[in-house]
Amino acid sequence: MDVDSRLPSLLKKANIARISGNSLLIGDRRRYPWEHTFVSCASVDDIARAIRDMVTQGGGPLQVAMTTMRFLARQIHDGTVSASMGTFLDAARQLSAARPTNTTMHRTLDSMVVDISSWYRCGDMKQAYGDDFVAFVDAVVDSYEQRFDADYDTMGDIGAATIVDGEGILTTCFAEHSFILSLVKAREQGKRITVYVPETRPYLQGARLTAPALAELEIPAYLITDGMGVHMMAQGVVSHYMTAADLVAMDGTVVNKVGTLANAVGADYYHIPYHVFAMSPDITKAGLSDIVMEERDGAEILRFNRVPTTLESMVGRYPAFDCIPASLVDAIITPRGLTTPAGIGALYGVATAAGQGDIP
Repeated sequence: MDVDSRLPSLLKKANIARISGNSLLIGDRRRYPWEHTFVSCASVDDIARAIRDMVTQGGGPLQVAMTTMRFLARQIHDGTVSASMGTFLDAARQLSAARPTNTTMHRTLDSMVVDISSWYRCGDMKQAYGDDFVAFVDAVVDSYEQRFDADYDTMGDIGAATIVDGEGILTTCFAEHSFILSLVKAREQGKRITVYVPETRPYLQGARLTAPALAELEIPAYLITDGMGVHMMAQGVVSHYMTAADLVAMDGTVVNKVGTLANAVGADYYHIPYHVFAMSPDITKAGLSDIVMEERDGAEILRFNRVPTTLESMVGRYPAFDCIPASLVDAIITPRGLTTPAGIGALYGVATAAGQGDIP
């Protein structure tokens, strides 16, 4: 299964992050689609800063984190950084702290670090950091990438099955791999679809990432402003709402880009199904009280692309994420199958009083 070949260029692994010489290059989504450029990082500090600065977002930091493990193996091989397990542990902590709300990267890094640590427990191999060490770390990362690709493919199949011929589909922000694959597979099944893409202030991920990705794949789409989603529902042109999730807790609470909640409320009012793609529901989060909700610098919404959009004296607020209660979500699409929010805990082996949330 070659998932990469079915995705738009923006989502191909080498365009998200790759190693070039002594640098790790991160595709700069802030400049896309006008420029296809990379930010060069020479250290974990640089990589974490790039993630904080929104060089890449959504699922991008996960791919960056996995590529960072490859990068560190090469730096250890070259003697650039300490050849200790602490190098990987410190990197995992720094990268996880760069985007605290989306915990998939954090949990993946923790798991990868455990796998990489087996090298350090192998006695005679402990002091060997040559080509074999690099190949070992590459093999670890390869296994995770293959697992994620298989999950994306599975979720794409499930998502496509929920799509009805002739639907207008609303999304929010940039729902990435599984959502895009769902659309691709639905079209391959002969289903006619049109996607409505809110621009997604303040970084315009919808306008700059989602819309160009759909155009590249020749999937019909309309760009709309963030306040138009419910209007499209009221007009009857949108009949399905589909988003990714930065986090899903075990009570079915969903966290996603700010703006998702308003559309979920509208979908509930107009009896439009809302499906959420959740690559890795977090079994450590029982509900909202366990979730770190990131609020970014309000100054970020006072300008776009360095151009002021209001008076310099204005003060902005920028809560980066919405919390969507389980009661507003029809179903969650996971690598383990389709489930109701109330069933997510059981699907992942966690007993909870699920689906009880109210709008916060």
